[in-house]
Formats: sequence, structure tokens, C-alpha cells
Amino acid sequence: MRNVYFFKTVFISVLLLIIAGCSNGPTPEEEIYAVLEDVVKLEESFKEQQNPLVELEQKEKELYDEIIALSMKDFDKIVTLSKEAQSLVEERKERIDTEYESIKESKLKFDTVLESIGKLENEDLEQDAMELVDLMTNRYNSYDELYESYNEAVQFDKELYVLFQDKELEIENLQEQIDTINKSYDKVIAANEKFNDYTESYNQAKIKFYENAGLEVVYEDSAE
Repeated sequence: MRNVYFFKTVFISVLLLIIAGCSNGPTPEEEIYAVLEDVVKLEESFKEQQNPLVELEQKEKELYDEIIALSMKDFDKIVTLSKEAQSLVEERKERIDTEYESIKESKLKFDTVLESIGKLENEDLEQDAMELVDLMTNRYNSYDELYESYNEAVQFDKELYVLFQDKELEIENLQEQIDTINKSYDKVIAANEKFNDYTESYNQAKIKFYENAGLEVVYEDSAE
């Protein structure tokens, strides 16, 4: 059992150039900027799940440690603690689902950026923009892997706390379940690292695009 949840997020920036007064409307570069920053806003709910998820994992870890320190003469307490842990697992499931919906909305918005990229006249800038698309696509794909792995691990956690409530539980079965859980979280950690790497690369590529596009921006929130 371990705490695994730590994600980097895309950062917010503010465009200093006032585009509302332009008679011909925003340039393709400014349109791209608007889409990319809308994506950040749509991931706010995703970001808001981070600390609560870590706290839930920590509380569950404490319950788990307490359970395994008890003997069968404390079976009633084991059952009570296992049920508490089950409720925490359910809360984690709800949080990860909320996070997933936020990422899906973000992706739908990001996909609209291709239309504005097609309007760019500078080939080098278009290449920079397509690099952003490739990185973000990989980021979304890696999140899908992460979501799937995390849900699998959550299911194994649920099964563990059901086992703890079985008075006839054999130590071999318990150890097998714990081994399965540990392997599942190894997958979560690997997927988490992959997602964070793509997020970091995307953030750097976004800075590069803004600079090459001549967009004067102030960065309010760096990825952590």
C-alpha cells in the first residue's frame, strides 16, 4: 500500500496583448492562445482532485496499517476498520471519475485548435504548433492508461477489504491479494510518471510557441 498520486498540471498564462479592439479579429496565433488557455481552465476540476486524493490515500494507508497490526481476537475491529477503508476507496473512485471527466472536456476543447493551426502562415510556427498537438495527444493517451490502471488498482483494494472481513481468511490468499495490489500500483506509478513527463514537455513546448509567435504573456501558475 502506498501513496502514488502526484500529477503535474498545465499552467495558466495571461496574454498582455489586447485583442478585443482589433478590427480584423484575433490572429490565428491569438486564437490558438485562447484555446490553449481554455484547456487549462477546463482542467481546474482535474487539479482540484489532487490534494483530496492524496489525503484519502494517506487515511486509507493508516487504516490498512492498523488492520494488519491486529490479531483475529480483534476481528470485530478489523471488520469495522475494513468498512471504513472501503468507504475511502469509494471516495477515491469518485474523485478519479471527476478528474477523468475534466480531462475529457479538456480534450474536446483542445481538438478545436487544429482549425486555427491550419490558418498559420509561418511554416516554422505551424511546426511548433503541431509539436504541441503531438505532445498533448500523447498526454491524453497516457492519462487514459493511468485512469485504467488506477481503476484496476482500486478494484483490487476493494477486494482486499472484503477479504479482511472473512473470518476464515487464509494468510496465503491475503498475501496473494497484497502482491496483486502492489503490482497494480507499480503500473499506476509508471503511468503517472509518463503522464507527468508529457505534461512537462507540453508546458515547455507551449512556452516556445508563445515566444516564437510573438505573444507577450505572463505565467501565473507553473506546473508542479
